[in-house]
Amino acid sequence: MDRITVLLADDNLIVREGVRALLARDLALEVVGVAADYDELVARGLELRPQVLVTDIRMPPTYQDEGIDAAREVRGRLPGTGVVVLSQYDDPDYAVKLLAEGADGYAYLLKDRVADARLLGRAIREVAAGGSMIDPQIVQDLLSPARSSELTPSEERLLRQVAEGRSVKAIAAATGAAPESVNALVEQLFLKLARGASAGRQGALKRLRLLHTAILRRDEQGERLSRLLPGGLADKLLADRLDRTERLTVTVLMSDVRGYSSIAEHTDPAVLAGQLNAHRRAMNAAILSEGGTVMQYVGDAVMAVFGAPDPRAGHAGSGLLAAREMHRRQRALNEEWSQAGHTPFRLGVGLCTGEVAAALLGSEERVEYTLVGDTVNLAQRMQDLARPAGTVVSASTHTAAELPAWPWQPLGQRVVKGRSTPVVAFHLPEEF
Repeated sequence: MDRITVLLADDNLIVREGVRALLARDLALEVVGVAADYDELVARGLELRPQVLVTDIRMPPTYQDEGIDAAREVRGRLPGTGVVVLSQYDDPDYAVKLLAEGADGYAYLLKDRVADARLLGRAIREVAAGGSMIDPQIVQDLLSPARSSELTPSEERLLRQVAEGRSVKAIAAATGAAPESVNALVEQLFLKLARGASAGRQGALKRLRLLHTAILRRDEQGERLSRLLPGGLADKLLADRLDRTERLTVTVLMSDVRGYSSIAEHTDPAVLAGQLNAHRRAMNAAILSEGGTVMQYVGDAVMAVFGAPDPRAGHAGSGLLAAREMHRRQRALNEEWSQAGHTPFRLGVGLCTGEVAAALLGSEERVEYTLVGDTVNLAQRMQDLARPAGTVVSASTHTAAELPAWPWQPLGQRVVKGRSTPVVAFHLPEEF
């Protein structure tokens, strides 16, 4: 299995080389480069394309939040890049602020504990696999003012999981409960704490609520849409007007690894990070081979679009061919993994063809290509219907009509979350 590649950023040469020496002792990690300031971190990140960035918060030129800003810049251009932030600040509010945009793929560690190579190595493994981590000392600071002698042992465990930044889906997979039930339990826990909260516990409750909101946002929508475009399209977009919004008819594809939270719970993080990296490479190759645009990687999930930002005919057929290629490439990976004793990934893929509003938002230095509309939401719901694993579900007769000879199986009208009217869905069996 490939080692996890790391780019290390710190303006202090002694700290930088010391951390590099510590990481070199971990055979699962490979430091592929170093950086000393904002510009170098961005340039080296885009050049080396590491799986994980390990960065100090304050770096030249202004010693404010350059480390975080540079990591976000790289992450925006290379979706899925993990980030481990090293900080001298033990204020829980700082950690929560960092994770408030979505905890997935971020870790926050105190700098004075970086000599603990096991802790840093664990954080790198977690974010490489799409997870998150908060320094145990910060977790204690989050928990201690919010503790109550009235909490049951199960409520104490749930409180700790929330403070550690674990997603609702991950907690549900670990406990065998439905995500909706876990979310309800968290809300009940907060209400119980609030009823008995003293003035000294209000701050902790607020921080935990912010963290819980970030976790829920990550579960439902993930990070803000970022772009990873086929060759030439990035230049085309940057040369175009940045404030233009256009209506396009496109095909949106959503894929998901079935049971990923359970796999993550029972798999060594270094092995899982290697599997996830290989999976993303394979999915990216399948999508780009059919002219698609990878919009977003969030943990094990992939979102892509066909027919944008470069409108073209036949995008529905391209999306279907890409979905078939994704399954083919994943089956090949699973055969390799089975020989090494690793858990296979089984995919569900959903597609929907329809109208969206597409816009390039931001500035010349940092832009995001974003799609908005019911078509995007329906593609997500079709992915949810793609069961058993290994199947594709389409919510549009236009998508299915592109390849009429394929073994489509009508599912009839289906009521899906967030819609008052049913949709017509079509199913393709495994190895179609």
